[in-house]
Amino acid sequence: MSRRPIIAAAVAGGLFAPLAVSYADAGAGHAGAAAPVLIGLIVLLLAAKLGGDLFERLGQPAVLGELLFGVILGNLPLVGIVGLDHLKSDHALELLGELGVILLLFEVGLESNVREMVGVGASALAVAVLGVVAPMLLGVGVSRWFHPADSFHLHLFVGATLCATSVGITARVLQDLGRSRGPEARIILGAAVIDDVLGLIILATVTGLIAADVGSGPGVSVGLIAGIVAKAFTFIAGSVTVGYYCSPPVLRLAARARVQGMLLTTALLMCFAFAYAAQLVGLAPIVGAFAAGLIIEEDHLAGFRSATKLDDLLHPLVTFLVPVFFVRMGMLVELRQFGDLTVIGFAAVITLAALIGKQVCALGVTQRGLNRIAVGFGMIPRGEVGLIFANIGAEMTLGGRPVIGPEEFSATVIMVMATTLVTPPLLRWSFTRRS
Repeated sequence: MSRRPIIAAAVAGGLFAPLAVSYADAGAGHAGAAAPVLIGLIVLLLAAKLGGDLFERLGQPAVLGELLFGVILGNLPLVGIVGLDHLKSDHALELLGELGVILLLFEVGLESNVREMVGVGASALAVAVLGVVAPMLLGVGVSRWFHPADSFHLHLFVGATLCATSVGITARVLQDLGRSRGPEARIILGAAVIDDVLGLIILATVTGLIAADVGSGPGVSVGLIAGIVAKAFTFIAGSVTVGYYCSPPVLRLAARARVQGMLLTTALLMCFAFAYAAQLVGLAPIVGAFAAGLIIEEDHLAGFRSATKLDDLLHPLVTFLVPVFFVRMGMLVELRQFGDLTVIGFAAVITLAALIGKQVCALGVTQRGLNRIAVGFGMIPRGEVGLIFANIGAEMTLGGRPVIGPEEFSATVIMVMATTLVTPPLLRWSFTRRS
């Protein structure tokens, strides 16, 4: 890659220095509760657009620039620029980022429909199962090789972290590449939804084992696992089935209202309701948001008076909120951790295991003529899902020690970021070579 990212990093440091001071002053003064959030949004959006523009000029997806400029922001104290560390833990910015991912998956769901998803159902299921089993086995094996004396629960958590797939990253990249409507995209997104369910089962099983060992819970049983499986699949199948038949009359009723903005408001109500329902049953809200977008079809919206399509109404919100999430995720990387050779070695090996494990899932594509390499690459990023798994392991204790220690956590974060950063160029390459 050229020297432009290095030069841009130096320029970015100079640009964000006065903003860091302003952010600190806003938090310490009497400017009101909104002032720090406003400064934070200025910083994150400026970083997102600078990084996105730079990498678009380099022929790469904008999301890659957003992630890397987030890394720059999160490590400005290394060059003496302080005052922006609060961005990492600002709950308002975190909420806005999570809302952006929910809207992103809703928008992606709008670009598909139930018939298309059913058409790739068998492949999506096979891809998801292979994409969970292979990384899990590789992760457990690598962790036991590097840490033979540590608890087996550490190995299980490392394996569980490798199972995750961040559908938000891949969905954004597919949109940037203009491939979100293709059959490969439908397989990836369908597999990612199933992946979320399987990851929940694995996480519940591992945490149940730890709870049983420390005597603080009932442990794992066939009934517990069966209950999680039934709850997850019932929600997904039920929400899509019920929503598919109920959404047309609901939308027709909403179309009778004379108030402006009813099309966008109704769509957002459905999106948030499904996302909240998914949260209630223990699934990620993005699963519900994707299901909500899946059941809304273009012919259901004919009664609305809006001259603008729903996709065009939703896009400004997505453009505003989604970069906040990706820049904040980049800020979670601590570059100091890269100075520990042990951490780097473990991170390099589990990253390799993560890449290989998700490539195995490409074997699950049953249709002929599809880009299997792109499907495998699309399942690579761990993103926020991997970070959630790692955080849970770091917060759980066994024998007075965290299940995932600081070194293992650092290596896991590096793996999460590496798999997230390599996905955009790999996906772009896989589609351009096929073209």
